Amino acid sequence: MSGPSTYEPKTAIERWLDTRLPIIRFGADLGDFPTPKNLNYWYTFGGILAFCLAVQIVTGIVLAMHYDPSGAGAFKSVEQHIMRDVNYGWLIRGIHANGASMFFLAVYLHILRGIYYGSFKAPREVLWLLGCVIYFLMMATAFMGYVLPWGQMSFWGAKVITNLLGAFPIIGNTITTLLWGGYSVDSPTLNRFFSLHYLLPFVIAAVVALHIWALHVPGNSNPTGVNVKSKSDTVPFHPYYTVKDGFAIALFMLLFAVFVFYLPDAFVKTDNEIPANPLVTPAHIVPEWYLLPFYAILRAIPDKLIGVLALAGAIGCLFALPWLDTSKVRSMRYRPTARIYFFIWILASVALGWCGSQEPQGHVIPGVGGPIFIDYDINSVTWLSRISSLYYFAYFLVITPLLGLRETPLPVPDSIYTPVLSHPVAAE
Repeated sequence: MSGPSTYEPKTAIERWLDTRLPIIRFGADLGDFPTPKNLNYWYTFGGILAFCLAVQIVTGIVLAMHYDPSGAGAFKSVEQHIMRDVNYGWLIRGIHANGASMFFLAVYLHILRGIYYGSFKAPREVLWLLGCVIYFLMMATAFMGYVLPWGQMSFWGAKVITNLLGAFPIIGNTITTLLWGGYSVDSPTLNRFFSLHYLLPFVIAAVVALHIWALHVPGNSNPTGVNVKSKSDTVPFHPYYTVKDGFAIALFMLLFAVFVFYLPDAFVKTDNEIPANPLVTPAHIVPEWYLLPFYAILRAIPDKLIGVLALAGAIGCLFALPWLDTSKVRSMRYRPTARIYFFIWILASVALGWCGSQEPQGHVIPGVGGPIFIDYDINSVTWLSRISSLYYFAYFLVITPLLGLRETPLPVPDSIYTPVLSHPVAAE
């Protein structure tokens, strides 16, 4: 825990400001925040995610100044005006478009680290729930941003995904019509998505502030899962972890730059380089890579309503994880059996992503305003999707609760120092 503030104003201006708006005290307290000494580089993704959010907000604001949110002008404003006429528009758009993929790459690694080291367990449940809210808002923001270029994949992706809401009885069609702004995907839909896409990043920033606040109440977890016992177990966040996070961000920026300057269209679907045409359906409608596992779960189930519920349940399992895990041991460093099931779950999630990217074997069932579902033939991809989906849910709903009751974990160290001091090099 951070404890009471130790900041002391040194000048008359600082004392005057501290009694009215203690912003300097707030910054000093963040720098002095006691952090466990044994955090590894898996704990730097929080800083990387803050960097990604700042990049997306800044570039998004600049792009919004030049974007035309109308069915007639959206595609031209992106592919011609921004890319060719705006000074460095190609660079700003490249950073923003690839930044979304970098954002999700970092958040997935951040989530995997949290699950592996048990960072969601008491007393950090609220911290985990806020992180899940951020993840959900990211997916909504990314989907709406994917629609804005108004290419073929953008248009038909919006039509198919919004049509899924019609599966809910009574309220489904009402919600779909409200999102569309009419009776089909058109300019009013684009206006709504543009407004929400512009707004949601600021909502995410607000939840991130709550996330950081929630972190400062119980303090950081650490790879051992053992609570720090005294101030000697910690170091101030600055300069120790600001330097470490800064180095990790610099390495991440190199990866980011590779995609921006050398592979700018690596994540762009070729169909999205064609203006939206409501009369021509793309052969393969597919979302961005970071949504493919959930798309595969949706496609694996032939019933539309059950598929949508499974899609929502896949995200809901993350929210429920603090109460599904019954183990008293936090870190999987000391849970070898849990570690095996965890890595199988990662493989199942990767398999779902691959299945979601594959072209389906089947035919489109037409609906009002366009295709609403695809009837798939039973093939190897379908079976792999179903088996992987089954394991995905079994891991959260069956394996995790039972494993915590039946497994025999390894001895947990008394302090964060024990694993270091017992290392052969330390012994010598």
